[in-house]
Amino acid sequence: MLASLRSAAVFGVDAYPVHIEVDVAFGLPHFTMVGLPDATVRESRDRVRSAIRNSGFEFPPHRITVNLAPADVRKAGSSFDLPIALGLLATSGPLTRRAVDDTVIVGELSLDGGINGIRGVLPIAVAARRLGLKRLLLPPQNALEASVVEGLDVCVARSLPEAVDALNRPEAATRAAAFEPSAPAAAAPAREGDLADVRGQLLARRALEVAAAGGHNLLLTGPPGAGKTMMARRLGSVLPPLTFDEALECTAIHSVAGTLPPGVGLLTERPFRAPHHTVSNVALVGGGTVPRPGEISLAHNGVLFLDELPEFDRRALEVLRQPLEEGRVTIARAARTAVFPARFVLVAAMNPCPCGFFGDDRRVCRCTPTQIAKYRGRLSGPLRDRIDLIVEVPALAISAIAEGAPGESSAAVRERVLAARSVQQQRYGANGPRTNADLRGAAVAAACALTNDARTLLSRAATRMGLTARGYDRVLKVARTVADLAGARQVHADHIAEALQYRLVE
Repeated sequence: MLASLRSAAVFGVDAYPVHIEVDVAFGLPHFTMVGLPDATVRESRDRVRSAIRNSGFEFPPHRITVNLAPADVRKAGSSFDLPIALGLLATSGPLTRRAVDDTVIVGELSLDGGINGIRGVLPIAVAARRLGLKRLLLPPQNALEASVVEGLDVCVARSLPEAVDALNRPEAATRAAAFEPSAPAAAAPAREGDLADVRGQLLARRALEVAAAGGHNLLLTGPPGAGKTMMARRLGSVLPPLTFDEALECTAIHSVAGTLPPGVGLLTERPFRAPHHTVSNVALVGGGTVPRPGEISLAHNGVLFLDELPEFDRRALEVLRQPLEEGRVTIARAARTAVFPARFVLVAAMNPCPCGFFGDDRRVCRCTPTQIAKYRGRLSGPLRDRIDLIVEVPALAISAIAEGAPGESSAAVRERVLAARSVQQQRYGANGPRTNADLRGAAVAAACALTNDARTLLSRAATRMGLTARGYDRVLKVARTVADLAGARQVHADHIAEALQYRLVE
């Protein structure tokens, strides 16, 4: 007897169809799997056997061959447990073979026949809809995630017998709409603090506003306790909300990585990732035998905060060059190449020297010039050149913090940010760059129309400051954002002057 089922697997952030064929023939009992299964897939033999028996079904005492097509692509993960078990049941009678037509089946089995959640359901649902398939059968833990995709009949099953019943009687199957998010999962996590908590630091607050309005990268440098981390964590409070397309992209990445909170169908908050400085290259950028997204992809459409920037491994920092320039990271493997989106706002913080008190009136710096140069040299010139805004954050006196008036609220700043983003969307259109920071090539000059005074100032400054071609373009893009915040059509000299001051700190 032969049964054929449809399933899917994920590579990178995209899903591809997997055709599962289960053949049961007379002969000595033996279970063979072909089609380049990895160790996780091969282990499914024991899970499937126990799940079928503990669910009250008979496991076929014959020669079993399972083929996973396409046979030239390695299969990984535990999502094939459920379709393999259902294929065996389709050959022995409990499941009608026609019931699995036009249905994509995914799920991990436990030994008692229960069905556990898996990674990457959203890309699988998108792929099923693209292929014109009508139905998706999956675990209840992934129901809300899959229901985001319209035009797909999403059925859920908590156990193997329930999955058999859902396929034999589709009209009685439990739909994803019956699952409501739990209260803790449904509530969006509150952003940490408000910009009103920041006293003083007017230049740094302005830099945060410019970074949010144009999607620019930001480096805060100053002594310990100056408020660098506090301000960086409040950047999310002034960013615009996610669009539906951006939310889909973020949810798909977190689904593949397994970091999607339980009971959440679609992410509604921009990601904020703050990896520790001991993070490895692979954890930061992504990779592995089966490529998984790293921290920079998990921060896609959000904020990546790197505190104590010089303490990160030099190699880990250097691999950020491509994502910062192109908005994606490419991970090549012998068989295939995975491309992960990685368009984020980089916010980094560092001390001015190893002890942290160089230039601080409160404490005496005991670092030698050689130590200071070596410390700052951990941030290479090419990487520094890719940072648009570099701002010095001085330490404030306790009296200024205790007695100072609250700063402008995040809500007020967000209104200006939204207005500037709206101008950019109208300028570039639906298919153009999302923000000024995304401008590339000739589009930079086309979008950044300079007045004569602005052109003269920028030309002189580029010569005196020794700006590279990349640095020149980044000054233009920051100036364009400053002009957008001011509501100006052209970039004036004062906009150029403000953009230049963000590159003076060394």
